[in-house]
Amino acid sequence: MVGRASSVLSSAHGRARAAALGALLAALCAWDAFAHTLPEVSDRVDVAIVAVLLIPATFAVVWLLLPVAEARGVLPVALATGALAALLHVAGLTAASNVTKLVAFTLVGFGFLQLFEALSWVVLVAAVIPWVDIASVYRGPTRVVVEEQPGLFDKIAIAFALPGEDAAARLGPPDVLFFALFLATAARFELRVAATWIGMTGGLALTIVATYAFELNGLPGLPAIALGFLLPNADLLWRSFRARDAAPPRPGPS
Repeated sequence: MVGRASSVLSSAHGRARAAALGALLAALCAWDAFAHTLPEVSDRVDVAIVAVLLIPATFAVVWLLLPVAEARGVLPVALATGALAALLHVAGLTAASNVTKLVAFTLVGFGFLQLFEALSWVVLVAAVIPWVDIASVYRGPTRVVVEEQPGLFDKIAIAFALPGEDAAARLGPPDVLFFALFLATAARFELRVAATWIGMTGGLALTIVATYAFELNGLPGLPAIALGFLLPNADLLWRSFRARDAAPPRPGPS
């Protein structure tokens, strides 16, 4: 990765951010590796740990990786990181594989943003993708994978290890990918980055709580992520579209 990312990461602030990222990834890896050795707790406490601690810590990784969102070559690096995650899984290093997958999916989300030239394209995605996710979870591919090939879902999903248990709560790759896409969009187009992160993280936490409260097998996560992006920035998005519509047309060729 070169260009803007290298200059940012070479600064004192960038080095501190990189150190924080390394420490956070190490902490998440340690939790995944050793959570099963802790005393078992009630389901209610499990939900609280995931919603209040693990989801924010997991998506803090996306926040800390933001400086590389505009770097050239982010998609090839994402593919290489995904291959590394697969190798770690084959080697039995599942905790290391889990955090490596998190980084890989985040970089894929950043890479997708580089394919979008206008903010309106991302907003359109945010408006459409929740409905696609709902259809997939209840009628489509996600339901097939979860119900008929749970082993495949376990391999590709991000796991939230639970104290005293071999089981884990899991988050699908699209949730991480679109979280990264929307957060990087907020940064690129000068929207409310902190409010966007809080909105999306809070929405996912509430989704986890609702899954437990209503005794469901799972709920789609992308509606909460999309709303967490759109609602905190609604006025800025509206102003952006109004300004674009009010701009005079570009002169054509003479």
